[in-house]
Amino acid sequence: MLDLRKLRYFLTVAEELHFGRAAIRLHLAQPPLTRQISALETELGFKLFDRTSRTVSLTAQGRSFLPYARGVLEQVELAQVIAGKLAAGTAGQLALGYVSSIALSDLFSQAIQAFAQRFPDVQLTLVECASGSLGAQVADGRLDLGLSRLLPQDEAVQALSLGEERLVAAVSSESPLARQPSVNLAQLSAYPLILFPADYGSGLNQSIEQLYRHHGQPLRLGPTGRQITSIIALVAAGQGVALVPECTQSLMNKGVTYRPLVEVDACAQLLVLTRTATKSVLVDAFLAVIAQPLHMR
Repeated sequence: MLDLRKLRYFLTVAEELHFGRAAIRLHLAQPPLTRQISALETELGFKLFDRTSRTVSLTAQGRSFLPYARGVLEQVELAQVIAGKLAAGTAGQLALGYVSSIALSDLFSQAIQAFAQRFPDVQLTLVECASGSLGAQVADGRLDLGLSRLLPQDEAVQALSLGEERLVAAVSSESPLARQPSVNLAQLSAYPLILFPADYGSGLNQSIEQLYRHHGQPLRLGPTGRQITSIIALVAAGQGVALVPECTQSLMNKGVTYRPLVEVDACAQLLVLTRTATKSVLVDAFLAVIAQPLHMR
């Protein structure tokens, strides 16, 4: 195996084409440097330099070998830099799961952008998940963090609140509700309500069902959609109404009108899930970014 120190000596002499100047740069006496270069030539099996009493020049083999030696040393330097960043927690891999109803929020997009800008050497993997499976994937280590609206049931996972997001009503533009400045649950209860599937484990479903119960309004179940975009498409098709986070209004689907809700408690929580027992420097770094107010990112 080639000695990296000897490669550095070779590179320095190749740059200076003078053993005396190279020795000064390397903080060596000239005779030891000459011996090290000779030893490297013996290991390689060919001469690197043609030397006279006045000149030093690279041989044909030396010129061919030079870019490979330089490449090896550059890779070693890069490995040292990355190792330092890994030790400091500014490089590595981070797997983040999220539910579809959060992906449209400013919180999501701005936190991802801010983290990527601050930690460009971190490979951030984003995985869309159902709420019901998100906590389990954080617990077993498939995900490092999760952005959810559903409190975890596993003690191995803890939830940090990021606040709440207002819900708005998504109604067909052909509906009489679309002509009103705001709507209430009593009015919405006359229409089928489009939700995520019951087996999806949706935190948004849970918030909506609790809201209807709290206000004593009947909930008429309509068709279901596995994505927030699917739910909005069903509303546009006249299949019912939906309660969605206000960030969903960015989906300007033709045939859908969004209206604010009269009920002041019509909200859905925003949670970030992490493993209870173990956290990494990168997880803590992401938590610090996402916990900042949006205007500070």
